[in-house]
Amino acid sequence: MTIDGFAAPAALVEHARRFRDSGGVPAVPRVAATVLLLRPAGPDFEVYLIRRVAAMTFGGMYAFPGGGVDRSDSQAHLDWAGPEPAGWGDRLGLAPDAAQAVVCAAAREVFEEAGVLLAGPDAATVVGDVSGDDWEAARQDLEARRTGFADLLAGRRLTLRSDLLLPWSRWITPEFEPRRFDTYFFVTLLPQGQRTRDVSGEADHTLWVRPADALARAEAGELTMLPPTLVTLAQVAAAGDLTGVARAATTRDAATPITPRLDLADDDEPRFLLT
Repeated sequence: MTIDGFAAPAALVEHARRFRDSGGVPAVPRVAATVLLLRPAGPDFEVYLIRRVAAMTFGGMYAFPGGGVDRSDSQAHLDWAGPEPAGWGDRLGLAPDAAQAVVCAAAREVFEEAGVLLAGPDAATVVGDVSGDDWEAARQDLEARRTGFADLLAGRRLTLRSDLLLPWSRWITPEFEPRRFDTYFFVTLLPQGQRTRDVSGEADHTLWVRPADALARAEAGELTMLPPTLVTLAQVAAAGDLTGVARAATTRDAATPITPRLDLADDDEPRFLLT
């Protein structure tokens, strides 16, 4: 499958050529999770994008909130709503404890990077506004690893709403990248009463945008994105509306990894292929 209309960024082409010419050995991917936050926008819907700061891996690229699974995610003991870890394991192609860690990482990262908390006092509710000073202090403690996600939820007697996360896909960074991730993609609806906040030190710009508009702006060169973001935006846009996204998620293969490969055969315009 070719991602038509989107040539590979020059920096990635240089990485790929250097890796090929040196006979490089691929780095082991780190397990990660990322979340598409969605919200209604009239009859349509919008997705939340962040632009990574230039100094970071994939800096300057627009992406969804997310990051690597931490040791604390795999050691978390917390109140849990939704599918049990074994059920998540079936969907993600992982052992139950590894699946729980990925789900915890998804919920933790979206709180750290967007200030959105997928938790509530019980299995049927979600907390409201979490933008106050006390919540911000808790978020900063979590981001700095002064506290764990399970401890944060337990201290406030909250239940992780894993049922609000819908598994969508799995992507592995191309072999030529020095830092690689094995990333599980989820979609979720912005909880009522909550709002995103530009709080992550890893982003220098954020925006809510219709998926189709984001793709048009990427094609026009206004927004720079990597294949996982481009393809996922196209997929959710094709679902039509939020109900369609939720329906599509039920049949998505979130276990089989997709690895973009950079085809260097055309020196004038190398393009990504999906394998």
